[in-house]
Amino acid sequence: MPAQRDTLDEFLDLAAAQFKVPRSNLSADDDLFKALKIDSLQALSLLTRLEQHFNIELPDYEMQGVSDFRTLAERIQSRL
Repeated sequence: MPAQRDTLDEFLDLAAAQFKVPRSNLSADDDLFKALKIDSLQALSLLTRLEQHFNIELPDYEMQGVSDFRTLAERIQSRL
């Protein structure tokens, strides 16, 4: 199981690549919608990619209220 730091870094790398945002512009406590300049449909696309990458399933109820990278990485980590 990767460490939480590794999970966060992988997540940030994937998000930056998917939405063509410089990785250096993203930090753990950023609001992912604002930092990536995405809407909810694009966020769903990112979640699908994360689920495939980490080979996990993130239930909708666990995602409610999650808007920063760190919290989402913690939810991913808890499923690994």
